[in-house]
Amino acid sequence: MAEPEVQATSETPAPRRNDSGERRFPCTRCGAQLRFAPGDFAMRCDHCGSLNEIEPSDAEIQELDYHAQLARRQAGQDMVDEIVSACESCGARIELPPNVTSGPCPFCTRTVVATGRSVKHVKPASLLPFAIDRRSARERFSHWIQKLWFAPSNLKKSAVIDGKLTGVYLPYWTFDSGAITDYTGQRGEHYWVTETYTTMVNGKPQLRTRQVQKTRWYPAAGRVRDRFDDLLVPASTSVETQRLHKLSPWDLESLTPYNDEFLAGFRSESYSVDLAPGFEQAKALMLPQIRATISADIGGDVQRIATMDSEYHSITFKHLLLPVWVFAYRYKDKLFQILINARTGEVIGERPYSWAKISLSVIAAVLCVLVIVAFFIMKSR
Repeated sequence: MAEPEVQATSETPAPRRNDSGERRFPCTRCGAQLRFAPGDFAMRCDHCGSLNEIEPSDAEIQELDYHAQLARRQAGQDMVDEIVSACESCGARIELPPNVTSGPCPFCTRTVVATGRSVKHVKPASLLPFAIDRRSARERFSHWIQKLWFAPSNLKKSAVIDGKLTGVYLPYWTFDSGAITDYTGQRGEHYWVTETYTTMVNGKPQLRTRQVQKTRWYPAAGRVRDRFDDLLVPASTSVETQRLHKLSPWDLESLTPYNDEFLAGFRSESYSVDLAPGFEQAKALMLPQIRATISADIGGDVQRIATMDSEYHSITFKHLLLPVWVFAYRYKDKLFQILINARTGEVIGERPYSWAKISLSVIAAVLCVLVIVAFFIMKSR
């Protein structure tokens, strides 16, 4: 059924806090609970269908000094208390809806029991709001699963029945940094020499010549400088890091200051990769560019890097939330997870294979080859 066309109201709903301390947003028309409407800079009322606009913020999204933040954290400053419930199966740290004592984990489908454990965290300063709604996410998942080769025949039905689509804001860090690297290595320069060799021609040995590439190596050492901007590091361990990287790119230029209204109706996960370990991951992301800069500085035709010693300076960071639709389902007692970038619609995921279908395809391919061979044998007679 189509959603009612209701004119948006520019009046921002006044937030209220329930007994658990969570901010809730009543509709300015009927007082019912509001949810953020993906694709609209507004919250939608599930009862009357009206849109309640979110007032744009003119707050600046700032890069925070990394070392200063570590010092403040050691002194217990600039931290906020968050009530999170940890999934004992996958370790996800999620917030359950108010007055709910248990619920399925969006990442592994196991039941999460509300523990009400308070942890001190850096509060996210910005986020990308959901741009793709639930219906569109289901359509993209359906299109993705229909294109799978060698999938079990009942996969689509089983996944839809057993799985649940959940909108989750995942935590990330971004880092800006400069790097100064001292290195040692070797520069290789190619040259050519003429070699003589013997080959057999009509049963007789003959001398021939050929050009062979050689390399002269020279010692190299120096210092290079690199600059990195907005290196994106996942701060969640609920999903494999490599899978989260595959959700890129993200339109980070569209980040908006953090506002509770954007989270209304969605789950959010607290970070499990802390700030310092997050920067260690950022260093690993910097390494390929640093190596490329060193190779360019060494010059020559080929390069060997023996040692690298990098110092990082002017380090700043942001803590932000990015929107993902999570679809986790179990097939024959094995967990499969689908992730949908809620900005671009990119779908990545795991799937089971039907070995019966694969075996039949291999047998059919072998039979086709045998038929073709038999045809040419008969034709040659």
